Amino acid sequence: MVWNDFEIFGYLALAFWLTAIILAFKNQKKAIWIIGLLGTISIAGFLSMLWIYLERPPMRTLAETRLWYAFFLSFIGGVVYYRWNYTWFFIFVHLLSCIFIVINILNPETYNRSLMPALQSIWFIPHVVVYMIAYAFLAASFIVSIKGIFFKSSNYKVLILLADNIVNIGFGFLTLGLLFGALWAKKAWGHYWTWDPKETWAFITWVAYLIYIHYRYLSGNKSKKSLYILFVAFLLLMICWFGVQYLPSAANSVHTYAY
Repeated sequence: MVWNDFEIFGYLALAFWLTAIILAFKNQKKAIWIIGLLGTISIAGFLSMLWIYLERPPMRTLAETRLWYAFFLSFIGGVVYYRWNYTWFFIFVHLLSCIFIVINILNPETYNRSLMPALQSIWFIPHVVVYMIAYAFLAASFIVSIKGIFFKSSNYKVLILLADNIVNIGFGFLTLGLLFGALWAKKAWGHYWTWDPKETWAFITWVAYLIYIHYRYLSGNKSKKSLYILFVAFLLLMICWFGVQYLPSAANSVHTYAY
């Protein structure tokens, strides 16, 4: 399998998702949901084929994690739309998924079957998968915060309750990711936690969403102030995912993604 194979699946997913987005403006719920799902299935198909070809989980490089991110994000967008019929949410989520696919198309990479010894662990798959699911849910909450902060809404209470539901699920997976990572670190390096730059920013991100949850619980505030916390928390998450490896302190980090 070569990167050109991804272009077939990538363009197919883009075609399905963009078609679904266009139909969303016409409020054709059943057609929108099915066509959006076909795009998600396209990415799932490529991930499955890539896994078989590489003979390892395709979770080692940034490009590979972007594929998982687009898959989980579009899946969550479809489920939320099917359940609550939030057309705006479906549009924003699938546009974000399209962006990640376009980034991969514009930045082809050569896949490598090898995994460093530390990655050859039973914790590799659960750690990465739960983090990608968490990131997808928290990206969805970020979209809700954008809707509430930058676009007029007649009912902020509904928006914030939607954000609460999404964040609670995402935070649960984020917590599992931290725990699985600690267990993995203990098995691989003999320590549960070493304050590696990636670990530090993962903890900062976790605390940011914990602050949101506590703010919502303690204040009972239905205004859009809590949405600003979500907005900032997701920026911290992006630093943790993409930005940490560009820091000088990350030069010797064991968490730096391969390209």
